[in-house]
Amino acid sequence: MATRRSEGISETADTRARSAQPKGTRAAARTKSAHRAPVSADDRRAMVAEAAYLRAERRGFIPGHETEDWLAAEQEVDALLKIGGGAAQ
Repeated sequence: MATRRSEGISETADTRARSAQPKGTRAAARTKSAHRAPVSADDRRAMVAEAAYLRAERRGFIPGHETEDWLAAEQEVDALLKIGGGAAQ
């Protein structure tokens, strides 16, 4: 990310873009992100499947841990959905 030094203060391009927005726009963006649409059951299942696959990949796809991977992935996805404001249907 490119940075610009201005009188001893480092400012990133993202910081400049955010500070260029009117304050009301930033507040509206935060409000919109707090009211996300719920995640469908199919989307949740796809997220769990991907997380379980990544767990198996890190382990080298050694067989015998499929259920363990799936259950851990479900817990991980559900925790992320709870934090993010989405809810599985």
